[in-house]
Amino acid sequence: MNLAFYKNQALLKQKEHKKFLESLKKKPPKDLDYKVQETHDQVFERIDCLQCANCCKTTGPLFTPKDIERIAKHLKMKTADFEEKFLQSDEDQDQVLQNLPCLFLNDDHTCSIYDVRPKACREFPHTDRKKIYQINNLTLKNTVVCPAAFEFVERLKKNLEKK
Repeated sequence: MNLAFYKNQALLKQKEHKKFLESLKKKPPKDLDYKVQETHDQVFERIDCLQCANCCKTTGPLFTPKDIERIAKHLKMKTADFEEKFLQSDEDQDQVLQNLPCLFLNDDHTCSIYDVRPKACREFPHTDRKKIYQINNLTLKNTVVCPAAFEFVERLKKNLEKK
């Protein structure tokens, strides 16, 4: 997977994508949630996250208190020890990883805590969400990091034009 190509394309199309996503917010099509799910499914039939893992290498997820509790328990650690060893507070006082790439990312791009991974990881790149227009800024940001998010926006534009 050519990450540099996708990143470059996403940056080149940033204005176009922003305009498209904003149009969904202004006047969402009646079947938008259906089209979003259909587009998400089409994209993930073609893109295999295990070929990429760029999200795990370049962006740290937000850890909720439930995530921290669940992962610490899985690792047989106290939550305070888990937080001290792996996490830090960002500018918004959210709990995020101290270091990237993610320490739980294996060499083969699998996740060593996959079954208990944070909610943010389970939902990334958030392209199967209802009322997708509520996260326009996040979607736009994700197109630069995630080839699937980029393909999703490109394909959603086409899928909505077909009407």
